[in-house]
Amino acid sequence: QVQLVESGGGSVQAGGSLRLSCIASGVTSRMGWFREAPGKEREGVAALWFAYGRTAYSDAVVGRFTISQDRAKKMVSLQMDNLKPEDTGIYYCAAGSMGYDQDWNSPPAWMYWGQGTQVTVSS
Repeated sequence: QVQLVESGGGSVQAGGSLRLSCIASGVTSRMGWFREAPGKEREGVAALWFAYGRTAYSDAVVGRFTISQDRAKKMVSLQMDNLKPEDTGIYYCAAGSMGYDQDWNSPPAWMYWGQGTQVTVSS
């Protein structure tokens, strides 16, 4: 069993930055971030595999968001730069594996979820 505690989030104007963090209790080989905008399905944003440091990003955020790890703290952070209004949504931390690595951006491929944190970007 893995429990996830998220922090960060908030409101910012377009072009600004925010940083999200997530600490995991328990063992997990990977952690990731998803987001859910009003009226839209939950979508994968970024993922990180601890064993070899591999990262993956959605096309919508590549070059603007950076996922990083602090292995000693079992924590991953998501640095979000050059934020856009379309980045607005609830951001969820995820852990565990229910499928293949290439399915990382699919919610059913993850076992554990955080409670979510709101990110609002105004134009």
